[in-house]
Amino acid sequence: MTKRLSRILIYGVHGSGKSTLAQRLSQRLGLPWYPVDDMLWEPNWVEVPVPVQRRRIEDVCRRDRWILDGAYHGWRDVPLARADLVIGLDYPRGLSFRWLLRRTLRRLSTGERICNGNRESLGSVLSTDSVVVWHVTEFGRERRRLRAWHADPTGPPVLLLDSPEALERWLAGLSGG
Repeated sequence: MTKRLSRILIYGVHGSGKSTLAQRLSQRLGLPWYPVDDMLWEPNWVEVPVPVQRRRIEDVCRRDRWILDGAYHGWRDVPLARADLVIGLDYPRGLSFRWLLRRTLRRLSTGERICNGNRESLGSVLSTDSVVVWHVTEFGRERRRLRAWHADPTGPPVLLLDSPEALERWLAGLSGG
């Protein structure tokens, strides 16, 4: 990757490490990271209406420099139209599912606050809207979407990474901001 990166979309299934990578890249490249979940959820797990989500994402994507750690229905096209690079965390299902379970259990046990002060609860984890359920039901669809973006010559470049080792190799060759 010789082009200077200034607008990066990180994409992958729940639990694949999008936010962790966004934080690392932000520090390494000096780019601002805009956590997507903070733009989608208000306190008490109130979902922001999709038109408001879209406006928030458009505001970020109008800027010259950003990292987003996800893209969802209703506004996925916005960062895709502006990204210099899409980093696809295309890890095996078992790996990302283990990571998601470990993270969820940690959050349950510590009461860690996430996205605007929300906390995961046993009830939320066991609900049909749980991130665990989303991982199981959406994994194949997210993988197909990511691979379709990778194959589309009209879209932004997509770097597909199939393992944490591949990510570390790429990061090792990445020059700082």
